[in-house]
Amino acid sequence: MQQQKQKLELTWIGKDKRPRLEPRVLVEDAAKSHHAATRRRDGKDIFDNMLIHGDNLLALKALEQQFTGKVKCIYIDPPYNTGNAFEHYDDGLEHSIWLGLMRERIVMLYNLLEKNGSLWINIDDDEGHYLKVICDEIFGRENFVATVIWEKKYSPQSDAKWLSDSHDFILVYAKDKSAWRPNLLPRTAEMNARYKNPDNDPRGPWKPGDVLVKSFSESGVFAITNPSTGEEYFPPKGSCYRFSKESAAEMLKDNRFYFGKDGKSRPQVKRFLSEVKQGVVAKTIFFREEVGDNQEAKEEQKRLSPGNSFATPKPERLIQRILTLATNPGDLVLDSFLGSGTTAAVAHKMGRRWIGVELGDHCYTHCKVRLDKVIDGTDAGGITKAVDWKGGGGYRFYELAPTLITKDQWGQEVINQKYNPAMLAEAVCKLEGYTYAPSNTEYFIHGHSTERSFIYVTTNFIRKAELDDISEQVGAKRSLLICCKGFECDGGGRGAANVRLKKIPEAVLKKCEWGHDDYSLNVANLPMSQGELEQGELF
Repeated sequence: MQQQKQKLELTWIGKDKRPRLEPRVLVEDAAKSHHAATRRRDGKDIFDNMLIHGDNLLALKALEQQFTGKVKCIYIDPPYNTGNAFEHYDDGLEHSIWLGLMRERIVMLYNLLEKNGSLWINIDDDEGHYLKVICDEIFGRENFVATVIWEKKYSPQSDAKWLSDSHDFILVYAKDKSAWRPNLLPRTAEMNARYKNPDNDPRGPWKPGDVLVKSFSESGVFAITNPSTGEEYFPPKGSCYRFSKESAAEMLKDNRFYFGKDGKSRPQVKRFLSEVKQGVVAKTIFFREEVGDNQEAKEEQKRLSPGNSFATPKPERLIQRILTLATNPGDLVLDSFLGSGTTAAVAHKMGRRWIGVELGDHCYTHCKVRLDKVIDGTDAGGITKAVDWKGGGGYRFYELAPTLITKDQWGQEVINQKYNPAMLAEAVCKLEGYTYAPSNTEYFIHGHSTERSFIYVTTNFIRKAELDDISEQVGAKRSLLICCKGFECDGGGRGAANVRLKKIPEAVLKKCEWGHDDYSLNVANLPMSQGELEQGELF
C-alpha cells in the first residue's frame, strides 16, 4: 500500500482565529503625491507608483482585487520579534501572536504574486526557522528556492553573550518554482580581466581551461599533437580528455588549444570571453563587499535624514541585488514593510514599478522625503551613480479610508459619514466582488463583474417608477445589482428580471469585521493572549 504523504504544519495557540479583513478603499492625498516636472524623452519614466500609509494587512486587502497575480517580486523586512525596542518599531511580541500576524500577511502576499513571481523575506534566527515552516505551508515546500545568507556586519560584537551574529537570512520562495528562474548577475570587470589575448586571436580575449575530466572513458584517451613541435600529449594515467578524438582534431584546426608561452607545454583549451555566459549565477551567500552591510545602510540614512536616521535600514546594494535577480525593467515590486523606503527608492532608480506600504509616521518623515529626493534627482547616494540615475517619474500617495461601518449615538450600525458617494460606491464594489469603474454615460453603472453584469450604489430610496426606468435602460441582455438605502418593489426584492436590489448597510454587515484599524506588529495594538494558558503550552 502506498503511504500517504503527510502535510507538515506549524501549530500555535490562536492559529485558527483568522481576521475577516475589510477591503478598504485607498484615498489619494494629492497634496502628498509627487512627480517630476518633466517627462523623459524615451518614455521609460514611471509615474503610477503607489506609496500607501496605513496598516499593511488592511492595505494588502485593499490591493487584492486590482493586483492579485500581478506582482513580480515582493521583498519584506518585517520586525524580527527579537525583544529589542527600536525607535520606529516595537519589535518584541509574544511568539504565537507574531506567527499569526505574519501568517496572514504571507497568505495575502502569495495571492498578489504572479505565477512567475518570487518572495524574499529578510529575517534572523529568532523567528526565521518558524517563518520558513509557515511559508512552506502556504507556498508548498516544493516552491522553496533557497535561504540566502547576507553578511550584515564586519566586526564581531564584543558584548555578545554567546556568538556574535554577523548575518541575516533571506528566505526565497517562488510562486511556482517550475516556472520561475532568477536572472544572471552582471559580470564584473574583475571577472573579465582574467581573459587575455597573448596570441592576438581575432576572436578576442580568452583564458586557458582544463582539458581533462574526472569521469574516465576509454574514448577520451588519445594523443593531442602540438602542430608546432610535433610532440604528442596523452592524458595522465587514469584520466582522459573531456572531448573525443574527432572533436580534438576540429579544435586543433580552429586554434582552440594553447600550448603555453613557449609553445611546448601540455595543451589547454582556449575559452573565449565572447562565448561565455554574459552573466553569473548568483550564490546563496551575499557578502558585504558585494551588497553592502548595516554600516553602509546607516551611512546612507545619515545622508538622507541627518539627525533622524531610521534605526534598521537595509543598504541599497542589497535590494539592487535582489531586484536584479528577480525582476526586469517595468516589473511590479511590492514592499509592505517599507521602513525607510529603501525598496521603493531602489526599484524607482532601476526602472521598476513599485508599491510601498508603511504604517508609522516615518511614511511621512522618511519614505516620502526619500522618494521625493529620488524623483527630484537630489539623492546622490546608494546606487544612484551605479545605475546613472538622474531623477524622474513619480508616485501617488494614498491613505487607507476609515472603516465603512460605524455606530451612531444609539449603537446602530450605519455607513460612516466620512464616505462621500464615490468612496461608498468603490467600497461596496469591493465588498460585492465588482470592479469599480464608473460609467461616463450611464449614471447607474459604478462597476462591473463581467461584460454584462453591473452594480449601482446609492444612498437614495429606490421607488418603483425609478426602478422601472433603470430596468428599461439596462435592457434584457444586461443585469444590474442595486445597493441602496431602501426600495419599494414587487416580488420579494426583485423589481425586474434584469435587476436585483440589496439594502445597505444590511447587505454588507456580515461580510467582514468593522472598525478594526490596526493589525500591525506593534505591541500596543495587539490583543492579549489567553492568560489561563500555562507557560510552554504554545505548541
